Amino acid sequence: MAKKSVLKDKSYLFAIRIVNLTKFLQGEKSEYNISKQIIRCGTSIGANIEEASGAQSDKDFIAKMHISLKEAKETHYWLRLLRDTDYLTPEQAESMLKDTDEIITLLTRSLKTIKSRKNKSGDS
Repeated sequence: MAKKSVLKDKSYLFAIRIVNLTKFLQGEKSEYNISKQIIRCGTSIGANIEEASGAQSDKDFIAKMHISLKEAKETHYWLRLLRDTDYLTPEQAESMLKDTDEIITLLTRSLKTIKSRKNKSGDS
């Protein structure tokens, strides 16, 4: 049986929230430009984590996880922009920003762990 991954689960549930946010932005707010950006980066987080789980090497795994981290940080930016331009209320944004912060923390820890493991084994 496959090991349960908190990061995979959180990023997948977050992607669902991003899709629903995009529906809201396009349907209720008639906002299309930022919503296209946030759906791209917000769903890419989990997609790259999934890809990393099938990585061919530690180097490949690290590269995919770094992409996920970059996408999470970009998503954080767009969420703040949506909040600060009143497309989202502070309450709506805070919940999603909290989720993004948790994913960023988990990705950072995961990257530190694998890099530390690689350094201990003498791989470069």
